[in-house]
Amino acid sequence: MPKMVFIERDGTRKEVEAPLGLSVLEIAHRHGVDIEGACEGSLACATCHVIVDSGWFAKLAAPTEDEEDMLDLAFDLQETSRLGCQIVMTEALDGLTVKLPGKA
Repeated sequence: MPKMVFIERDGTRKEVEAPLGLSVLEIAHRHGVDIEGACEGSLACATCHVIVDSGWFAKLAAPTEDEEDMLDLAFDLQETSRLGCQIVMTEALDGLTVKLPGKA
């Protein structure tokens, strides 16, 4: 099974199983990672904001205009910021590493 890594707010590295077809948000919730996802993945908020490791960022599909609009509302926005609900696990993303943004 593919895996992915979350870097939690305190710097803790958490490697988890990442089933194909699930979003980063869904994977985080399965493993108790502290990502809110207030809109439950409906692309109506930015509470599942993650910062993608720069080595992985180019491997992701480009964000939609709607995702970019929501990211404008995110705290601690970075060049490699994405919404976890919009990143869906594929074989090509085995090993994906994302960092949780700092607290407001």
